[in-house]
Amino acid sequence: MKITVLDGKTLQAGIPFPWPVDGEDEWTCFESSSPDEVRERAVGAEILVINKIVMDAALMDALPGLRCIAVTAAGTNVVDSRAAGERGIVVCNTPAYGTDAVAQHVFALLLELCRRTSLHDESVRRGDWGRAGDFCYCLTPQVELTGKTFGVFGYGNLGRRVAEIAHAFGMKVAACAHRSVPAPGYEPFSFVSKEELFRQSDVLSLHCPLTEETRGLVCRETLDMMKPGSVVINTSRGPVVCGADVADALRSGRLGGFAADVLEQEPPSMDDPLLSAPNSLITPHLAWMTDGARRNIVSITLENIRRYKAGDPQNVVNKEWLRRG
Repeated sequence: MKITVLDGKTLQAGIPFPWPVDGEDEWTCFESSSPDEVRERAVGAEILVINKIVMDAALMDALPGLRCIAVTAAGTNVVDSRAAGERGIVVCNTPAYGTDAVAQHVFALLLELCRRTSLHDESVRRGDWGRAGDFCYCLTPQVELTGKTFGVFGYGNLGRRVAEIAHAFGMKVAACAHRSVPAPGYEPFSFVSKEELFRQSDVLSLHCPLTEETRGLVCRETLDMMKPGSVVINTSRGPVVCGADVADALRSGRLGGFAADVLEQEPPSMDDPLLSAPNSLITPHLAWMTDGARRNIVSITLENIRRYKAGDPQNVVNKEWLRRG
């Protein structure tokens, strides 16, 4: 069976190239593929392994031998999953591979916004403490999380884990879930509507997939619902947030802080309004990039492929549209 990896570079960084290029299958591995290279490189493959390669209906029609798309991510918005299903192509993802890695990054971002530790470290190294004339000083307000309301939009595995950590910080937790899920065994916790989540949250953390319903979720209208000085954190998908509206809210002081590991355009142009907005913190889509999480992706993807070959595919995201034949 021919298996082609079209963009494996980000998984490879810092660890040995992960794919089993030896064995009964014919593996072809590319670190990256430009849009102009994708069709030629994908021809003849029964299984494509992708991360950010866009797979639309036209490309699938040009690849009549394609039967499985293995996405090395939890989100599958780069694939037209319905079109794939209608063509008998299985689309599978790697859910929950980096739950702890991303959850920890959420709080790395939040704590930096609240305490500005890097700013104070730089200040000390410049000699400011030595010139302060006292045993302590601070350059920014020091914000304590205890007692504040932590809002979670999207209460899957990751949203639930982030909520647990927020609770451990002594925060009240409110969540908006897309489907019926059990409540956790701690208090105070409540399920609320989208509108109530925006109104109640001192910190709002986004953990939803990118869909037509969630695109532009955080915009001028929803930001106006939030408490003055509140904070938004996005580690889901960039287009869930309207960057221009967030930048305006930061400049006006309406929004107290914004942190993101994802942006609407990746990599961003230097005129992205969030890059120059005050009280913003941007990291380059690295929340998932711990060695452990990347090894989990490889392990899950290889099991997805094994199960597909055995006729019992797992982690299939397009079951509702999938035809057999």
